[in-house]
Amino acid sequence: METAIFGLRTAANREDQVVDYLAAKLQRAGGGILAVIRPHGMRGYIFVEATSKAAAEAILQGVPYARGLLATAIPYEEIEHMLAQVKVEMNIQKSDIVEIISGPFKREHAKVMRINQQKEEIVVELLEAAVPIPITVKMDAVKVIRRESEEEEKEEK
Repeated sequence: METAIFGLRTAANREDQVVDYLAAKLQRAGGGILAVIRPHGMRGYIFVEATSKAAAEAILQGVPYARGLLATAIPYEEIEHMLAQVKVEMNIQKSDIVEIISGPFKREHAKVMRINQQKEEIVVELLEAAVPIPITVKMDAVKVIRRESEEEEKEEK
């Protein structure tokens, strides 16, 4: 099956919403799009790998913030440098205090309860919550702001 990569214009700073909506739509209906690529640092565009331009346009009908496909397919070599898969080794440990940097709990502080390296997910409990509820988030959706071991060292001094 022959595929091509097309550039999709989006509203600036709405690339993530377009990717999320498109992924949800593809799970429901399927279609001619095989991959959706959101390169970091590139505003106003995402890439879709599709069986044909017509199939991609059909799926993109009604997607909010999607402004349309570029006229011609993009050779893989032109975007290959944006697609280098990077395996990020996160330095997150159990009992760390983290700040959630994306998603519905953005800017909330939480304590790490469990780490799943295979799925690159962690289970956290929000600190400000009245009732501790475990929440699973991706590792790249948090940043460590305080280590439990650092607090112990400060208390000893």
